[in-house]
Amino acid sequence: MQYNIRGENIEVTSAIQRYVEKKIGKLERYFHSPVTSDVHVNVSVFNEKQRIEVTIPMQELLLRAEEEHDDLYAATDLVIDKLERQVRKHKTKINRKFRQQGAPKYVLAELENEAFQRIQREEEHEENIEIVRTKRFDLKPMDSEEAVLQMDMLGHSFYVFTNAETGDTNVVYRRKDGRYGLIEPS
Repeated sequence: MQYNIRGENIEVTSAIQRYVEKKIGKLERYFHSPVTSDVHVNVSVFNEKQRIEVTIPMQELLLRAEEEHDDLYAATDLVIDKLERQVRKHKTKINRKFRQQGAPKYVLAELENEAFQRIQREEEHEENIEIVRTKRFDLKPMDSEEAVLQMDMLGHSFYVFTNAETGDTNVVYRRKDGRYGLIEPS
């Protein structure tokens, strides 16, 4: 993994960098082949709270988590826990899909332990959809090419904007094949 660690209102020391890289590196044990993606880490300090955001874009999965805590190291540990849950949930869906198609029962044997099964049962009970955060922002009029550039600059997989030509709200997104799509209202 390639690490891109940035700090806002905080200097990213070599100790912080080593700790973050060590913790995020532990996620590689969940994958058969080495992960060849860039890891974007944003460390910031606001109102004496340490905040860490981690984004790991991969081919079939986008891992993203953020956490806020008084201690940066504790926030890092909490963010890694969230990312591990996301990976396990993704692997569970893949295993369930293979089992339904008649594949071998244990596709990922290293994940089949008591802790994984307990977390799996807990997550199945958490199927209720709950909106936990709402973001509001002004939509800048632009063309779709500028929107794609903004999306890539932010490291997101989609971007909402106002089309400068039509005045409609549009969405550009990154497709699984690496190209881009545009959603327009009809």
